[in-house]
Amino acid sequence: MLKQLLTTVIFLSFAFYAMGQTPDTVAAKAKTDTVAKKLDTAKRTSFAPKVKKEKIYHPDSTHIPSLAVKRSLFVPGWGQVYNHRLWKVPLIYVGLGLLGNAVIVNLKEYKVFLALAKITRTGGIPQPNEPTYASYIKYKKEYDLYVVNYGASNPDLENAASGYQRNFQISILSILAVWGVQAIDAYIDAKFISSYTVDDNLSMKVTPTLISQPVYAANFNSAFIPGIKFTFTL
Repeated sequence: MLKQLLTTVIFLSFAFYAMGQTPDTVAAKAKTDTVAKKLDTAKRTSFAPKVKKEKIYHPDSTHIPSLAVKRSLFVPGWGQVYNHRLWKVPLIYVGLGLLGNAVIVNLKEYKVFLALAKITRTGGIPQPNEPTYASYIKYKKEYDLYVVNYGASNPDLENAASGYQRNFQISILSILAVWGVQAIDAYIDAKFISSYTVDDNLSMKVTPTLISQPVYAANFNSAFIPGIKFTFTL
């Protein structure tokens, strides 16, 4: 009987001891779950920098390329003024001024040598009753310089007249070319102004960042790898 009673007491002691240990196990389990949740939260947190709001694209839709061309064709440099390229206007007029001066000089020399060629074609000094006498009186100074002093012959004078005539024509064509080029330049400038933003947001920014690894390259240490971010604002 005593042996049975002792066995019962020992059994009940182990039972009460086991019941006393149950709350500790539950608390440990709850603590473990809390730590796991914290770890999950830490893994899901991204260290990548926040994406800033992108700048809005603002093209200059009020700038018309065709209007710039029309103004340049009407008045050289007007299209450049319309495009706010004022530094190009003096260059255009310097070029046109030099070419205009070349037209005047070559035309004047052409008339002189053409008249001298006609005068020397007669073989002597024209008389008052001859058609070339008026030209001889007008260009007597040039006649004495080139014919009397330098001894220029009729073929020499005709070649000189042809050369000045060719230069005169080239000068006129050059003026037309410069006029057309400045009109094309005005169109190109206006086209770029109309097609692209005209604000002052042209910049480049370099910042450190973290890049997510691909699934096949991910390791257990970190889900991100360091990198450098280049941001261009046009």
